[in-house]
Amino acid sequence: MTLTILNPRTHSLLRASVLVLGSLAIAIPLSHYPRIQRAPLLVFPVLIAFAGTIDTIRCVQRRWSFYHAGVMLFIYMDMMSLALMLFFLFYPYFF
Repeated sequence: MTLTILNPRTHSLLRASVLVLGSLAIAIPLSHYPRIQRAPLLVFPVLIAFAGTIDTIRCVQRRWSFYHAGVMLFIYMDMMSLALMLFFLFYPYFF
């Protein structure tokens, strides 16, 4: 028995959400959150979250349904997570 969640050829919202939220959970301690410091290692969680966002976009259906609406909400959540991680990554270099 194979796990379909581990197969990258299948569409999986669960895998995409785990990638994005897991990388966000890793990015917060890496950035030393209350005092945001330079951390070049934040590039890796950003890339993982970007891959998760692409995986979420793959789940969009052509016709509108409630599933399609839910996937759109997940895409917005992914974009907000990516924006937060990019802020953690680039903010210390500008200020």
